[in-house]
Amino acid sequence: MKRMTRTRAALAGGLAVAALGTLVAGVGVAQADEEDGRRGKAAVMPGEREIAGLFDRWNAALRSGDPERVTDLYAEDAVLLPTASPRIRTDHGEIADYFAHFLEKKPRGEKIRSEIDVLDADSAIDAGLYRFHLTDPKTGVTKPLDARYTYVYEKRDGRWLIVNHHSSVIPS
Repeated sequence: MKRMTRTRAALAGGLAVAALGTLVAGVGVAQADEEDGRRGKAAVMPGEREIAGLFDRWNAALRSGDPERVTDLYAEDAVLLPTASPRIRTDHGEIADYFAHFLEKKPRGEKIRSEIDVLDADSAIDAGLYRFHLTDPKTGVTKPLDARYTYVYEKRDGRWLIVNHHSSVIPS
């Protein structure tokens, strides 16, 4: 009789451990599914080429001459530390104002060196050096301006936006 009780106790203990393990695993899967659900679908890591292409999109917006088209690439809560202004821009109005003046110089950018760091499926950093070709609106003379840059991107509602952009002239 004692032997039967020990066997039942061992069997009951084993079942309790198995049930607890199943419960813990199920909670972990549910949490992962819930996180993926908040992002929309299962997260897919972007490649460096995709992130590098975001600069090309920004540069094309510059060439359009439309400050609103450029500003639309920035998140509502973005921060811009621009190349040609000492003011920090922290909302769409301020960012659009900066680009309205900057675009008068018909900027055309080209990357010199880029370091891309994909942080996760929804955020990445692109930092490096770029050269602007700027045209003086009064003289029509175009001159290069070398600068360093950092773009911090976040994917929001399925769209890559600039959340932080720093650009400064390379010190001599």
